Amino acid sequence: MNPEKVLFGFFIVLALTLNFGFFVGDLDNPDHHHVYELFAVIVVNLVATILKFGDRTQMGAVLLATSLVAMLQLFAAALVWTMVVHVTGTGLTSVAMASIVSLSGGAMLANVISVILLIIETVMLRR
Repeated sequence: MNPEKVLFGFFIVLALTLNFGFFVGDLDNPDHHHVYELFAVIVVNLVATILKFGDRTQMGAVLLATSLVAMLQLFAAALVWTMVVHVTGTGLTSVAMASIVSLSGGAMLANVISVILLIIETVMLRR
């Protein structure tokens, strides 16, 4: 068993499951989506992205691309959250929360693609 592959797979799957945990709930209800959960999703996705930099295969490039898309979506969600709470002073309205959750949904889709690619790559490995 390759510990590097285990760690790589662990962070890819953890990124997806944390993102799913943040995404689930009423789209516009701030009580169903916690800021610390979004922070955890961003940190784990960042670690998963860093781990993908070492792979120089075509599959590695596609995995990195999906991870970068997820990071872009999550940073946008965090930016929207920061803007509505600390800059505009309007607070977490239902419209703002819906935008934040929608952006995290886009990141979750990118994470689903990463997991599917990881499964495909694993199935195609030959001993």
